[in-house]
Amino acid sequence: MKTRSQKSKAGSQAPKTAAKKNSAPLLILISAPSGAGKTTLVNLLLAAQPHMTRAVTCTTREPRAGEKDGADYHFFTAEEFLKRLHAGNFLEHATVYGNSYGILKSDLLGKLREGKDVLLNVDVQGSATIREQAETEPELRRALVTIFLSPPSVAVLEQRLKKRGADAEAVIQKRLAVARQEIAQWKNFDYLLISGDKQEDLRRTLAIIESEKMRSARSASPEI
Repeated sequence: MKTRSQKSKAGSQAPKTAAKKNSAPLLILISAPSGAGKTTLVNLLLAAQPHMTRAVTCTTREPRAGEKDGADYHFFTAEEFLKRLHAGNFLEHATVYGNSYGILKSDLLGKLREGKDVLLNVDVQGSATIREQAETEPELRRALVTIFLSPPSVAVLEQRLKKRGADAEAVIQKRLAVARQEIAQWKNFDYLLISGDKQEDLRRTLAIIESEKMRSARSASPEI
């Protein structure tokens, strides 16, 4: 016979198991201007959601100290990256400071098919490409949830960038000019999240994920 505490523990675990079984995995795309807190939010989400994983980016740049192939990045030669690009293997790709970056469709779809929620941290341009791809890929379209994380204003973003002390004034002004263009694209996302403190950003993002999990289009029919 189970004790009262054992019954209580079993009862409290049941809804979690049912929710995971009855809900299709999500592809959660988070985009934001530089300095808005996107990386911090992504790291907090991964820590708060053990079943969540991130898509591993492919790159042609050299590995930095401590980086592991397959865990931090997939490191490709320029020739192999170009070969895969021509074969249409990438969901989205970009060139930054002479190095190529991209996300493999096979890697992302494989994780979704395993039932894992996948987190994507991409810029506004990459987000547009992924939304276009999802229009012709039923699996992506069903899983995709897009969130735009925005500072309350460009003035607040400027304060944050200056407080970091990582960039010269000219670089900051260039980042702000790009940020204005990116913020103007917020209507193209499913959700607009005005950034506050990091714990509040996390709480609201988790609420979005929970809500999306309960959409009828992603749920298995209940037993009758």
